[in-house]
Amino acid sequence: MYRSHVLICGGTGCSSSNSQLIIDEMEKEIELAGLSEEVKVVKTGCFGLCALGPIMIIYPEGSFYSEVKPSDAHEIVQEHLLKGRIVKRLLYQETVQEGNNVKSLNETNFYAKQHRVALRNCGVINPENIDEYIAVDGYAALGKVLTEMTPQQVIDTILASGLRGRGGAGFPTGRKWSFAAVNEADQKYVCCNADEGDPGAFMDRSILEGDPHVVLEAMAIAGYAIGASQGYIYVRAEYPIAVHRLQIAIKQAREYGLLGKDIFGTGFNFDIDLRLGAGAFVCGEETALMTSIEGHRGEPRPRPPFPALKGLFQKPTILNNVETYANVPQIILKGADWFASMGTEKSKGTKVFALGGKINNTGLVEVPMGTTLREIIEEIGGGIPNGKKFKAAQTGGPSGGCIPAEHLDVPIDYDNLIAIGSMMGSGGLIVMDEDTCMVDIAKFFLEFTVDESCGKCTPCRVGTKRMYEILDKITRGQATMEDLDKLEELCYYVKNNALCGLGQTAPNPILSTLRYFRDEYIAHIKDKTCPAGVCKHLMKYTIDPDKCKGCTLCARNCPVGAISGTIKKPHVIDNSKCIKCGACMEKCRFGAISKK
Repeated sequence: MYRSHVLICGGTGCSSSNSQLIIDEMEKEIELAGLSEEVKVVKTGCFGLCALGPIMIIYPEGSFYSEVKPSDAHEIVQEHLLKGRIVKRLLYQETVQEGNNVKSLNETNFYAKQHRVALRNCGVINPENIDEYIAVDGYAALGKVLTEMTPQQVIDTILASGLRGRGGAGFPTGRKWSFAAVNEADQKYVCCNADEGDPGAFMDRSILEGDPHVVLEAMAIAGYAIGASQGYIYVRAEYPIAVHRLQIAIKQAREYGLLGKDIFGTGFNFDIDLRLGAGAFVCGEETALMTSIEGHRGEPRPRPPFPALKGLFQKPTILNNVETYANVPQIILKGADWFASMGTEKSKGTKVFALGGKINNTGLVEVPMGTTLREIIEEIGGGIPNGKKFKAAQTGGPSGGCIPAEHLDVPIDYDNLIAIGSMMGSGGLIVMDEDTCMVDIAKFFLEFTVDESCGKCTPCRVGTKRMYEILDKITRGQATMEDLDKLEELCYYVKNNALCGLGQTAPNPILSTLRYFRDEYIAHIKDKTCPAGVCKHLMKYTIDPDKCKGCTLCARNCPVGAISGTIKKPHVIDNSKCIKCGACMEKCRFGAISKK
């Protein structure tokens, strides 16, 4: 029995900031202090506040140390663990109250409105130790369904809970399972989509890194429900920590008899294997993912037939993403009504978001469906840095759309997001401030889609490329209003004719920015200006003669000699030579140079 537990984040974010070195230093200092029998160091998954990493929490006090360095280990052990004096200089500042009191992490703005279901074990247990997962009711749900429930009762429970797929489309999970269950076959499959490819998204990765066993347990439950004996987790090879922990978890589950033959002595057989993806965004589409698992080039297949009838190896197959599965064991243990009590009428439960972009609290959050964008950005996210104004938020990544400030108070759920021109997607939430050019944002996502198109269908292969070319013309100030009309027409053509979800949703960033920020497109085309001052070809640097002191610093730092003038006299920029590098503005000490 240990008196103190030191929890240190071992997720990708903190690991990249040397959290393993901190773990090693803490263990060494604890041993030197003679505390090895009293203090245990635990490497956990993501705590959520990624921008503050490396993160350490010490219990039972609940002291939240942020931006910890290996050199801090000695002080933490000597002061906190040996003498009982919290090292306040390392505390997350929001936990420090007047009078030097420390408040609970759950009382901070970042955590107060969160409700963790899918993330409940992340940052709590050691993901590489199956005993710690079992200690928090791990595999109890699997035991319950195998010994107390019929397959149909499992499906009915998932249906009644209202759980919808967290991978993007939001299809009812129980209905998908029921379709596969009724199709007779000598073999059925359960697949997990862990091929998270949206720029700025890291929800599924964090669950796999922090709680891999929850996915294994849920897949086994799904296998029992539909009559499958084999599962596959398709995870991208760029997630080495997630892959490593999944390999450990599968090995441990097999050793404990929780995967394999005759699970819990019930005669139910189910095993899971990993398949590594090469990072193709299109393999997030269910039929392309299955084609890749089969060993072929990852390209989508026409539907119908749907995977519930003919999926992996032409057998009945269900596919859900990591976050969807992470909800299943808790629904089984706590009941459908418990899960359905959270969220909105048509979108039950919680949703995990990867909060990034122009936001103070970058990280991972889980909130009940129906939470407004304003609550997520201003309260949980801590608002926009440097007092800038909120401009838009991109949800759903390259498949989603931009939500403007006028919709900040719309409750976030599947239907509301579609109604305002966006979509839930897997859960990436990129915040943009007043300095963001919406045309440039649309171009960024289109460039990504063009690169990731598999090329199988012409609307996507050619259509996305043509859309990107028009956007590029607009950002260069070379487009006409006819080009804008053509762009919009192309969007609807690609949307209606592409083979799979990648192509069908590729126009969404353009359509949503046209809907809410058309004036920016017009400014680029008619006025040849970028209102946000982002598009380099439309940018112009000028020197205010009243502020310029003639110090020559700007001229001396201009790499192309575009600035001329004499000492102690106002200088001038020749915009025909200027390459818009910004070096002059950066070096000017008098604020005399501006861009517009």
